Amino acid sequence: MTPLLTRLGTARREDFTPLRTPEQGGRESAVLVLLGEETGTGPDVLILQRAATLRNHAGQPAFPGGAADPEDADAAATALREANEEVGLDPTSVTLLTELPRLWIPVSDFVVTPVLAWWHAPHPVHPREPAEVAHVARLPVTELVDPDNRMRVRHPSGWIGPAFSVRGMLVWGFTAGVLATLLDMGGWSRPWPLGRVIDLPPVAAVPAPSAGTDEADESAVR
Repeated sequence: MTPLLTRLGTARREDFTPLRTPEQGGRESAVLVLLGEETGTGPDVLILQRAATLRNHAGQPAFPGGAADPEDADAAATALREANEEVGLDPTSVTLLTELPRLWIPVSDFVVTPVLAWWHAPHPVHPREPAEVAHVARLPVTELVDPDNRMRVRHPSGWIGPAFSVRGMLVWGFTAGVLATLLDMGGWSRPWPLGRVIDLPPVAAVPAPSAGTDEADESAVR
């Protein structure tokens, strides 16, 4: 964890995406990048799968999170509130570590602040609103960095980006881009074949997360 926090101390938006965050507009939101550890499995990250009926990012695996409410004090408050509403996470079970740079998702016009946290007192979580969350899981870092589980996906729009296939989830888009960068910064990544590109399955092919070029994708995979 120390290498990751040290590297994040100097992290910039460009480390995560080539897309500039707009100075005006965009809906403020936050996600909780929650790292924990189960005995014998090493560190893991909490990922949920959004319901297929949602308007934005339907069916996609994602970090818990959502749009800011007026009463939220800051991005961390938004991320913790949303995680509680979505999967029943107890905010007191979490130690906040740091905030990542604000990142823009063009397809939904969200300006997202990822909030990194440590789950010091893990407890069972589950979807609280099936209309919003279909599934929730703790994905081990060892499985995320397994070369057999890493690839890039090609969206029908032509967009190509990093992805992970772990425990029945195909994690791609914004979430996979953030994960790929954090795994690199934390020193967990292992070499994997960048030439492995698959077409995004139709069930997952919601609007692309950005209009980024293949060159932009390469920076997201690093």
